Amino acid sequence: MQSRTVLTSSDIDRAVTRISHEILESNQGSQDLVILGIPTRGAILAKRIVDTIAKFESIDTDAVLGTLDITMHRDDLASKPTRNPAKTVIPAGGLDGKVVVLVDDVLFSGRTIRAALDALGDYGRPSAVRLAVLIDRGHRELPIRADFVGKNLPTSRDERIRVLLTESDTENEVVIEA
Repeated sequence: MQSRTVLTSSDIDRAVTRISHEILESNQGSQDLVILGIPTRGAILAKRIVDTIAKFESIDTDAVLGTLDITMHRDDLASKPTRNPAKTVIPAGGLDGKVVVLVDDVLFSGRTIRAALDALGDYGRPSAVRLAVLIDRGHRELPIRADFVGKNLPTSRDERIRVLLTESDTENEVVIEA
């Protein structure tokens, strides 16, 4: 299998910093902001984003950062039934009236984000929902678009994007495998 690195560790760091600034600018600060990562790598990226925001804004990271498990809302459970649910963590202030930013590593068909929107309804009614992704690779099957993108990376359907983050993998890079 051929692979090539498309984002290095420093590229990922720059993308996370840019996304963090764009979130703050779009929200006009950190007030009423909740950032929810979709496990596994989306949760890691969400923590990195919140940590970056905390460098510029005085925030209680526990009041801003959470995770959203989407396992039981997926439409592919019949074909992939062995998924283990992850833990959902909603910040103590809840989601009602907040601007929620969902964070995932790769946006592909849009089905993961559709499941996340369904799951979000179980926990409250945000005033707005935004989407931040490290990689947008195209091939949407649903009308879903990211508000904050680290890198647009058009790919063929035969290619696979692997996001490797030091918190879950031994490396910090994004690789395309053919």
